Amino acid sequence: MHAAIITAYDAPPAYGEHPEPVAAGENEMVVDVLAAGLHHLTRAKANGTHYTATGTFPLVPGVDGVVRDPQGRLRYAVLDDTASGTFAERTVIDVRRSVLLPADADPVRVAAAMNPGMSSWVALRRRVSFPKAGAS
Repeated sequence: MHAAIITAYDAPPAYGEHPEPVAAGENEMVVDVLAAGLHHLTRAKANGTHYTATGTFPLVPGVDGVVRDPQGRLRYAVLDDTASGTFAERTVIDVRRSVLLPADADPVRVAAAMNPGMSSWVALRRRVSFPKAGAS
């Protein structure tokens, strides 16, 4: 399998061979990665400046993306803190941290929009009291 591989925080990722991922837990599955988001969180974890950076190498960057599960369904998945990210042909996801997508969803658009969209939504929900549906 091929992946973007980081071997040190001060070195750029290199495209190369990487071991196949293996699902270990009961809620885990190996999936094909169709698109992965490149955003602030991904960059910070890849360069070691995020508080969750572990210094474990080799590291495949990527914290989320659109994947195809073994049944052929599209999912948006967020990965736990792991050295096996979404900048690879395949990765392991916890199905509890994924949502099924419509079959006609555009993987690139979903992968690009989800992290910034969720960040904005959480910020709004924590600061603004939205009226309940039907209330005026």
